[in-house]
Amino acid sequence: MLLLLPPSETKAPGGDGAPLDPDALSFPELNAVRERLVSALVTLAADVPASQAALGLSERQTDEVALNGELRTSPTLPAVERYTGVLYDTLGVAGFRRAQRARADERLAVASALFGVVRAADPIPAYRLSGGSSLPGLGGLRPLWRGPLEKTLSTVDDLVIDLRSGTYANLAAVPHAITVRVVSDGTGKRTTVSHFNKAHKGRLAAALATAAREPSTVRGIVSIAAKAGLRLEQTDPHALDLVIN
Repeated sequence: MLLLLPPSETKAPGGDGAPLDPDALSFPELNAVRERLVSALVTLAADVPASQAALGLSERQTDEVALNGELRTSPTLPAVERYTGVLYDTLGVAGFRRAQRARADERLAVASALFGVVRAADPIPAYRLSGGSSLPGLGGLRPLWRGPLEKTLSTVDDLVIDLRSGTYANLAAVPHAITVRVVSDGTGKRTTVSHFNKAHKGRLAAALATAAREPSTVRGIVSIAAKAGLRLEQTDPHALDLVIN
């Protein structure tokens, strides 16, 4: 099973890992695009106003530009520890026992504007780049990532549960994946939940990532979610609703 998570704009600072080594990342076939983007961001970081314009940053976020300038030299953290925010706080890998963390490292992957997709334990630096960004000389990210990333993800034989947000799902399709929509039926009519979407996906990811027995079917996913107090309903062969009241 591969649980494909969205990234986050916010990143944990620092780290104790060696600087970025593309050969240490999963899916090495993506390294050509990764290298183009890293080079573009390092070069762009020399021009702070241009970086702010391209990345949608305010004048108070010059530290984010500095992160990009140090992409090749700054320390790394495992990807699942680098990303922060509601989903990752709820996922709570810091509280996993050793066996749970080993399962999570095998099952979790993160969509990334800079790296395409990385597994949970892949060592990455802090950076700033969003899925909707357009970089000078390269343009938007979808044309860069779509072909290579769709090819990579199409070869994943495992059951893929796609928890990506729309921006990152737009970078590459995964036709065989099971998508999850967070919905409320408290009014008798199902509506998509936006405010607590990330927290609920984090709870689901934690349950599936740490389950003692890895599910191989949608029925297995639903069963594990139920044991964690989560209500999942299959709406078509490749879609699940995570229903909250």
